[in-house]
Amino acid sequence: MAGTCSLGLLLVLLLAGVGVSLPVTVVRLNKAALDYVSDIGKVPLQRALQVTVSDFLDRSGEVLQSTRVQILDVHLPRLHLKFLAGLGVRLSAAVNFTVKVFRVPEPMELVLPVALLADVHVARDSIGTLVLSISTCSSLFSPASMLDSSNSSSQELLDLVQEHIRVDLSSKLCLQVSGLVQDLNVHLGTLIGLTPVGPESQIRYSVTSMPTVTSNYMSMDVRAILFLLGKPILQPLHGAHHFVLPWPLGDKSAMATLGLSQHLFDCALLMLQKAGSLNLDITGKLNAKNNPLNTSTLGQLIPEVARQFPEPVPMVLKVQLGTTPVATLRTGNSTLQLRPFVEVLAASPHSASLFLFSLDVRVNLNLQLFVSKAKLRGTTSLLGGVQLSVVNSNVGSIDMDHVDTLISTAFQKPLLDHLNALLGMGIALPSMLNLHYVHPEVSVCEGYVVISSGLAYQRGARS
Repeated sequence: MAGTCSLGLLLVLLLAGVGVSLPVTVVRLNKAALDYVSDIGKVPLQRALQVTVSDFLDRSGEVLQSTRVQILDVHLPRLHLKFLAGLGVRLSAAVNFTVKVFRVPEPMELVLPVALLADVHVARDSIGTLVLSISTCSSLFSPASMLDSSNSSSQELLDLVQEHIRVDLSSKLCLQVSGLVQDLNVHLGTLIGLTPVGPESQIRYSVTSMPTVTSNYMSMDVRAILFLLGKPILQPLHGAHHFVLPWPLGDKSAMATLGLSQHLFDCALLMLQKAGSLNLDITGKLNAKNNPLNTSTLGQLIPEVARQFPEPVPMVLKVQLGTTPVATLRTGNSTLQLRPFVEVLAASPHSASLFLFSLDVRVNLNLQLFVSKAKLRGTTSLLGGVQLSVVNSNVGSIDMDHVDTLISTAFQKPLLDHLNALLGMGIALPSMLNLHYVHPEVSVCEGYVVISSGLAYQRGARS
């Protein structure tokens, strides 16, 4: 499958300039996301800054002594992140280092405040994932203070120790910050992997261009490619629906805002139709009050059926979607229109099923969208009645006024159950390893869907 999908990606590149379009999702990270990262990032940063300090050469005595220096504790009273327009993110932190100098005969313990400042550049690499890098980094050391006021060490010695620590830590602190950023790049790389949609289908996300960074948010255009049996689902350019995600939009306290284009819904429905997932057989049962699909019941409405089948046999509605369902996104509501072709058959236990007649069907459905476990899912309900029209008949003339109720009643519930099971499987949203969507809210706009959500990071889970 991996080799097939690689060929599929090559096909995407070859066809990109010859009249096809790929769905685009807009992912916007808001200030609240940075506040959350600032909160959960304190402990990892404190741990990273617990570095080793080289020995201090003590020249205060008659003999030059190499004295061990150790960081006992790192405390971050403040960690703040903010967007830098056109660049990325600025990190500023207040760090207090508790340091012990193992000097004989009188050890020293001191607190050294440091202001750490780093600018993180956000870019896109050649394979369509985000890449973070440190563009500038500096540390400003404030005067150290003794923890033990009774310590008799001179101010001159304290100044020498502090200068030694400053020189030793200046480069190490920025290297540790850079290491944390590189670790984040590993997680960002999980955005672009193939994620299953169904047994034979997947979706792959990739960032299409450099992110847009303002003082309020960072926005990315993310291409979504759906695959069926390793081949990409492609549509003509005229089928694309372009949209711009306005600012502000939705819940201002949301950490992330996603805009999903109409085109993504079109491709998802096309994939289901091509896979045959929307097709189903509805089989009747004899002597079943809630399933009147049998020739005895139908024979009361169509005389020719009663003549051909004096003994009752079950009937089968063979439902096939030859055309792709149409999703319509309007402000405040979404609908789904299906035009299935239905063959009505008599199921003979001793021979092949016998064709009775066929129908063109029109069904309009209300589509409710929701997010669960990092997937956009849906559920449908009937919007108005089912419209039936005869295409071919092997049982003579059919009065649809008589047959409509029987077929519609038998057709509706199995169809809705089947659709809701498919739509309930959902399509994975852009996400990273161990990242959860928290309290997501879905709203429908003209031509696109908006998801406003909180985020939560938890090791060992992807949801």
